[in-house]
Amino acid sequence: MSSALPEQQTWSAEGYDRNARFVSDLGAQILSWLAPRAGERILDLGCGDGALTARIAASGADVVGVDVSEALLAAARARGLDVRNGEATALPFENEFDAVFSNAVLHWVREPALAASGIRRALKRGGRFVAEFGGHGNVAAVVTALRAAADRFGGRADLTAPWFYPTAAEYRVLLEGAGLDVRRIELVARPTPLPTGIEGWLRTFRQPFFDQFGPERRGEVLAWVVALLKPALCDTAGQWTADYVRLRVEAVAA
Repeated sequence: MSSALPEQQTWSAEGYDRNARFVSDLGAQILSWLAPRAGERILDLGCGDGALTARIAASGADVVGVDVSEALLAAARARGLDVRNGEATALPFENEFDAVFSNAVLHWVREPALAASGIRRALKRGGRFVAEFGGHGNVAAVVTALRAAADRFGGRADLTAPWFYPTAAEYRVLLEGAGLDVRRIELVARPTPLPTGIEGWLRTFRQPFFDQFGPERRGEVLAWVVALLKPALCDTAGQWTADYVRLRVEAVAA
């Protein structure tokens, strides 16, 4: 096993576009919950390459995007968007936005209470928070396979699932504690076809797990995980479908 572990998730704009474009493509429903209006000031938290940010801006809203990945921010800036580098747990805004929107990001935030507090501070009184991200049970088969691989190959199990996947009840309590009144919240099973298969998904979202085995073994471990998942997630036509469960929420700043 390699002694130096690149444990932090990193992003490639090209790789994300190739293997994970479905993330923004499937954001239409939660975007409909946001229902942005011309003249509103909206924060897109975890804007990525700006695909959904641009759609919000097309409504006539004044949009600011925030993300931690400079590679994805560069792609968003190429769309002509106002985007900035920043952490969800250290938002610098106060009483500034009519809405905070976030898609497929908040499950990466391991200090969700800090994020919720920052979101509340960023909102004007009565402003709305609309988000979708991984909920309890999301990619359970994938996580189980990675844990099995960690056990079989002597890897670190803590690199299998760096995510926060809450239940609806758990997240409601967290938001209410931050001063946000929940209007609606739901946990929804959403089986998600993977256009480049499970290997592309694993390389995009869990490369740090495989990198711990070094260049001499990571390919072997990846192949083993793919083979283990195939009976559960790949149909007879060769189509891979991830076992996604999404948490959708709309709340208002009290």
